[in-house]
Amino acid sequence: MARYLKKGKVAAEVAESDAKVRATVEGILAEIEERGDAAVRELSEKFDAWSPPSFRLTTEEIETAVSQVPDQDLEDIRFAQAQVRNFAEKQKECLKDLEIETLPGVVLGHRNIPVDSIGCYVPGGKYPMVASAHMSIVTAKVAGVKHITATAPPHAGGPHPAIVAAMHYGGADEILVLGGIQAVAAMALGTETISAVDMLVGPGNMFVAEAKRQLYGRVGIDLFAGPTETLVIADDSVDGEICAIDLLGQAEHGPTSPAVLLTDSPTLAQDTIEEVERQLKILPTADVAAESWSSFGQVIVCDGKDEMVEEANRLAFEHVQVMTRDPDYFLKNLTNYGALFLGPRTNVSYGDKVIGTNHTLPTKGAARYTGGLWVGKFMKTCTYQRVLTDEASTMVGEYCSRLCAIEGFAGHGEQANVRVRRYGGQDVPWYSAVNR
Repeated sequence: MARYLKKGKVAAEVAESDAKVRATVEGILAEIEERGDAAVRELSEKFDAWSPPSFRLTTEEIETAVSQVPDQDLEDIRFAQAQVRNFAEKQKECLKDLEIETLPGVVLGHRNIPVDSIGCYVPGGKYPMVASAHMSIVTAKVAGVKHITATAPPHAGGPHPAIVAAMHYGGADEILVLGGIQAVAAMALGTETISAVDMLVGPGNMFVAEAKRQLYGRVGIDLFAGPTETLVIADDSVDGEICAIDLLGQAEHGPTSPAVLLTDSPTLAQDTIEEVERQLKILPTADVAAESWSSFGQVIVCDGKDEMVEEANRLAFEHVQVMTRDPDYFLKNLTNYGALFLGPRTNVSYGDKVIGTNHTLPTKGAARYTGGLWVGKFMKTCTYQRVLTDEASTMVGEYCSRLCAIEGFAGHGEQANVRVRRYGGQDVPWYSAVNR
């Protein structure tokens, strides 16, 4: 049976915090919907001390921002985007339109149609998340989205040059310098100066994530996102140092980011706990990572691989780092995860920043029913049908009429009956489906 050497906060404490966030977001969304640009500007001034003449960057302002980015940084941004673009293109190749004659004279099909417009949020508060621009904008561009609005909060009193460069090179059609709830609400609801989009994508803090959740339905979203989650599955083929940094490297995302070690080695479990404490004394982001580890870090010792798989599937974490003698065992048997990182040579940071897979992934157990952001999320698979012959319409119509009778849908039945009369020459009375 799995044993906990360290536990995090209980669910009730987390739920109480979530409730406060929900109430705050609900009030702000209502204010923006009622007052539009005026409310957006007031909120930007309040939370970011930012109120420029326009939140939208001009071509000249974009060029100025890009010119401030060192050449090596620009080269690295282009390299990362090339990896994301290449993988997204290969994924898109797997999406095929379909048309098939399922019965004589009956043709069914589907088309994969890109979403018309999206709003991409790029976090830029404590950390300027340049990589999020690659993941959302580049992938949407590959999908064929017609119009991409990208936004990030101001940084040090203005647009963050590297974020703007990433947005621009990624293919954004317009770039805003606007953050928080006010940014996603403006893109979703539309204001006097900001056009409404069809879909919101990109990670953000708890307020941005909750705003997307409350806006879902009025617009599409990529995922119901919560704090970054990391699960390290390890045996004694690795040591506490690498386990500790793979935990803390993601715990630094924020003070509510769960980081969990799952192992069948009590020695490795204890060594990792001690190594975490050592590394927290020297890690530059220890103020955040320490709070996260203290409140949400866990160490779980299992009796073997089967139990590790069972626990991992129960947790259904966003990132799962597997460092064992047989990582393929976990590839074959794990079913609930956002992304897998197999073997000690890779890690979550590679996926977050550069390797090519998308870093926008399911959290809070959503990996039980969905994967992460990918090119297919920006496309709608829409079906169509065509009946080519009188005989086919008559045959299908007879079945349809009888099935409508089972449900008592007279109008539905008459839709079928009129075809049977016209194309089959049969004298079917009105509403025969319910008067049989």
